[in-house]
Amino acid sequence: MRFVIVGSGRVGLRTARVLTEEGHDLVIVENNPDKVERARKEGFEVVEGDGSDENTLIEAGIDSADAVAGLTGDLNVNFAACMVGKHHGCRTVMRIDEDYREDIYHKFADDVDEVIYPERLGAAGAKTALLGGDFDVIADLTANLQLTTMTIPDGSSLVGTHVEAVELPTEARIYAHGRSHERMTIPLPGTALEGGDRVALIASRDALPAVRERLQGSA
Repeated sequence: MRFVIVGSGRVGLRTARVLTEEGHDLVIVENNPDKVERARKEGFEVVEGDGSDENTLIEAGIDSADAVAGLTGDLNVNFAACMVGKHHGCRTVMRIDEDYREDIYHKFADDVDEVIYPERLGAAGAKTALLGGDFDVIADLTANLQLTTMTIPDGSSLVGTHVEAVELPTEARIYAHGRSHERMTIPLPGTALEGGDRVALIASRDALPAVRERLQGSA
């Protein structure tokens, strides 16, 4: 697949690295010269310019992209990039910080396909630790780390199981959950899996086959 990543800060670069490791093509759009140089030194294709400007995004190849991600620290730039992407037929993913009020969140989030919160992975780890789980393994994972989503089929043996009770390989953790056609959030303690649910995972590459079998294998 081909992606346009707007913003090459911490979140943008990490996302670009993961996508590249998985064999996808991408272009980064960045207006900060220092960040442009850093991304290019890592081998990424970069278009220097305003990520909220349609001409810049067209130069980055948004017409042929499968998805665009607005991952800067500026909500307005992220939203504008997503709206341009939507106009050009792309899937849209927008970064938003957790300190925005709920009305601001809904004003922007209802118009994009997915909203991500960079803070939530850390929050998931803290919550898991508070509930007695072991999240320290995440710090020990190598460069093989993968972030991915999977859909629970109707025939999965895990339908009806609480998300927090799902047993996965040591090198994997579920950090977000969403019903079909709903946005993903950190799962509550009583949330049980249903057919069609989506889960977001962090896992080592080697653990993914076992994780997929566990989540999507039939009863």
